[in-house]
Amino acid sequence: METEEDTTEIKTEPTVEHQGVDFLQQTVGALVSDYGWYILFGALAVYLVIQQLSKQRGGQESSGPRDVPDPATVVRRQEALEAARRRMQEELDAKAEQYKEKQKQLEEEKRRQKIEMWESMQEGKSYKGNTKLSQQSTDESSSTSVLKPKSGKKPLRSGFNPLSGEGGGACSYRPGRRGPSSGG
Repeated sequence: METEEDTTEIKTEPTVEHQGVDFLQQTVGALVSDYGWYILFGALAVYLVIQQLSKQRGGQESSGPRDVPDPATVVRRQEALEAARRRMQEELDAKAEQYKEKQKQLEEEKRRQKIEMWESMQEGKSYKGNTKLSQQSTDESSSTSVLKPKSGKKPLRSGFNPLSGEGGGACSYRPGRRGPSSGG
């Protein structure tokens, strides 16, 4: 029986040629099984980036000679842009000048009111009444709308006090007792 076992013996040692291939196959298999999806998505991303770059290069090379504008057109555009800027600057300067004039008028009005107040104090008069009258006169002269006198309004409920708890109509809210609840 020993002779049959010797003849049916399987060679478990790989040859020198197969050792490198087996090592490579095990290493690559382990790498793909662990990081397969990452490798796939990384390769896909690299492919898409390459496609985008090739489109951009192709677009730049083909549009280069066509994009060169006529020098006269460039000069006209620049002149139009400069004229628009000049117009806008002039408008801004005019608005600033108007604002300065208005500020000067306001300062002059304040100074005049202070002088009137000081003079009325020197004479022994009440200065608050005078300034209010002068402000009302300037407000009336500057505003174009007509002010309506307030009509006398009657109160909604006569003798109603919300804190008394009386006369509240159908709504009668009472807060619960304070303190710990005495539940079961």
